[in-house]
Amino acid sequence: MKDFLKAASLGLALPISAVAQSFVVNDIRVEGLQRVSAGTVFAALPVRVGDQIESLEIQSATRALFRTGYFQDIQIGRENGVLVITVRERPAISKIEITGNKAIKTEDLLQGMQENGLAEGQIFKRATLEGLAQELQRQYVAQGRYGASVTTEVNELPRNQVELKVVVDEGSVAAIKHINIVGNRAFSDDELAEIFELQTTGWLSWLRSDDKYSREKLTGDLERLESYYLDRGYLEFRIDSTQVSLSPDKRSVFITVNVTEGDVYTVSEVDLAGDPVVPEEEIERLLLVREGQTFSQVLMTTTSDYITKRLGNEGYTFAEVNGMPEPNEEDKTVKVTFFIDPGKRAYVRRINFRGNTRTSDEVLRREMRQMEAASASSARIEQSKVRLERLGYFKEVQVETSEVPGTSDQIDVEYTVEEQPSGTIGGTVGYAQGSGLVLGANVQENNWLGTGKSVGVAVNTSRYQTVANFSYTDPYFTPDGVSRGFNVFYQERDYSEINLASYNTTTYGAGLSFGYPISEISRVGLNFGFSHLELGNSNNSVKEISETPRPIEGVDSVVVASDLTTINEELAAAIEAGEALDLSEPLDPELLNTDLNGFVDVYGDTFDSFSITTSYARSTLNRGILATRGASQRASLEVAVPGGDLEYSKFIYTAQYFRPLTKNLTLRLRTRLGYADGFGDTPELPFFENFYGGGFGSVRGFERNTLGPRSTPPTPYNTTACAVTADGFVSQQCYVLNEETGALETFDNPREPQPFGGNILVEGSAEVIFPLPFVKDQRSMQSTFFVDAGNVFDSSCGETQLNCFDVDLDYLNVSAGIGLTWITGFGPLQFSVAKALQKNDEDEVEVFQFTLGNSF
Repeated sequence: MKDFLKAASLGLALPISAVAQSFVVNDIRVEGLQRVSAGTVFAALPVRVGDQIESLEIQSATRALFRTGYFQDIQIGRENGVLVITVRERPAISKIEITGNKAIKTEDLLQGMQENGLAEGQIFKRATLEGLAQELQRQYVAQGRYGASVTTEVNELPRNQVELKVVVDEGSVAAIKHINIVGNRAFSDDELAEIFELQTTGWLSWLRSDDKYSREKLTGDLERLESYYLDRGYLEFRIDSTQVSLSPDKRSVFITVNVTEGDVYTVSEVDLAGDPVVPEEEIERLLLVREGQTFSQVLMTTTSDYITKRLGNEGYTFAEVNGMPEPNEEDKTVKVTFFIDPGKRAYVRRINFRGNTRTSDEVLRREMRQMEAASASSARIEQSKVRLERLGYFKEVQVETSEVPGTSDQIDVEYTVEEQPSGTIGGTVGYAQGSGLVLGANVQENNWLGTGKSVGVAVNTSRYQTVANFSYTDPYFTPDGVSRGFNVFYQERDYSEINLASYNTTTYGAGLSFGYPISEISRVGLNFGFSHLELGNSNNSVKEISETPRPIEGVDSVVVASDLTTINEELAAAIEAGEALDLSEPLDPELLNTDLNGFVDVYGDTFDSFSITTSYARSTLNRGILATRGASQRASLEVAVPGGDLEYSKFIYTAQYFRPLTKNLTLRLRTRLGYADGFGDTPELPFFENFYGGGFGSVRGFERNTLGPRSTPPTPYNTTACAVTADGFVSQQCYVLNEETGALETFDNPREPQPFGGNILVEGSAEVIFPLPFVKDQRSMQSTFFVDAGNVFDSSCGETQLNCFDVDLDYLNVSAGIGLTWITGFGPLQFSVAKALQKNDEDEVEVFQFTLGNSF
């Protein structure tokens, strides 16, 4: 920087002393500007026209202009009464090019440069560029890339612009080749190595990256090592030194830790000091440290936490409890004293909610067990958080407490929630060959318009079903949590189109339900229902439904033969003589001279039923959807009571249990058991109340509804004539009249037995929940390895039924595979790929399965 006096007309530069002379500024002229506006210069300049300036003011003006960061050279001079400022601007960045980087994305590097003022169009600062290059190299070193180098190039361009080039040589990642602990006698090297997060290179290191050295990880490992010894009584344990060395090629890391173990200390006495506030007997029950035990630091700190939480439950939110060990080196014992400072009892001034963009405050507030203006309780605050998580409306719930400024005994509690989809929505319009026009729409919302009420509406129609359903549940029908709900429905279904036995139903009805909380985690429920069912027994119906031969397209007649051996002769003679019975109407059972045992034959095909269902549910799950901790169980008993056309009972028990295995892995156990039977005037269970198994929520890897007993195919079936013996046996072979030869030819029934269900259900599964790789937000997704097992059994199998067994674990179907659940805006999306490990002869496998949304 030069101070000068520039005389444009004479072209002479006068000494600096001439500038130092005091003068009054009549005008200010700025020269050399290209991109920076003159207004920017005048705004930063502390000198104004009319000011009298000296050398100090000129120095101050120079520093002020340099601070703007726009200029790399500034000269100030005087021309008569004009202050002349000549500047040379810093170059502008025209282009930034980064090459050689893979471990760190180019977008992230450019973002970091932009945050530090280096971006295209910005003013170039060399010092900033060099600092960023050094910081980038440090980041690579932190990743274990000790051979990485970062070089920068600045290429000048016309019009005072520059091009920046950042050349990165990432090098290779150095791997830990050896971890050596020196001085350990009580524990082996292998035992201590398991404590460390850092590990030597193994066959899974490429996935876990646990052989990459990091100073932060090593610090954590040393803390774990110290805690390991302190938890086992080694009060004198210390880490003397740590050495980390690098091989000459910078590809291998060697770690050496020198330790002194010392002796094991035993607890000689446990004492309380300070003001416990609550009775000492209660505090003593919380003590995990006992006289005569080997000293353990984790038991001491855990005891402090327990006492702190106990005091917090009484409103002493700011209580401090510290365990202090007093070692006696002579006899190697330690006295542990817990110092209790309860502080002042705190009261909750206000409870606030954030993040509930959809759910109203009232829905959240009614889950609160901590009340405003009441003394603060750590347990009630946490319990309120858990209740919010169990609603299933939120991905995550966090809670924070903060002191009210200006007070020492008040706090505010703030719950922050993140909304997630809590329902399903779907619609279909299409045409399929064989199914015709398909129209459908359904909505199931468990948090209707943010009110916490559950509303479901479904209208679907296709060849196999027409369904209309409306349901409504208010979980807080009364302020104390009694729920009330009702539903009305109408259904027409042909089950032969969905892989079940051939029959169809028309059903309508309604229900009214109540739920009552008996504790924070348990509820009982009561439901009253009515249904009217009309059973349409199709012409191809199975024998378990109806044994009466029915009119079938393509079947003209039937004869009654004396026995099986004479069927051919009698059938031929009857047809030839025109004496075959007409099948335009169902065959008169009297002609068969036997009782028919099909369900419709005995009980008819129209039923009005009244049912009462009681239920009990208990849940300690941490979340309403995609839980990872806790347990739940539910038992329900449905009874179709006397007074209706059907009398039966149906018991279902479901349970699940979550247990963390590691930081990232969780075990889930699940079971579903069911038993149903008829009583009174309906001694057998109506077949349309049977249990079915297979598919999602059951045994994955097997087709939906295909497990368990099969039906007996009907006779006749698509033939010219069939025979029935006089004792009621329907022939399994029917006969087709060959018009060319005039002879009867046998026709085997080609129809395979269909899934029919049973009255006993046994299902269970074991899953290991693991985080999905490369997915940052895991809160709406859950991936699992699973083993499923189960089957449907029947306590009264028919003589001609296939795949029908009484309860026998040898007939359980077993599968294993991998599954994924993703909570989307249209409902839960589920995938599974499974292999059947054990199956029965008639079971149908399905390797890949998926489903979107909930069924109505």
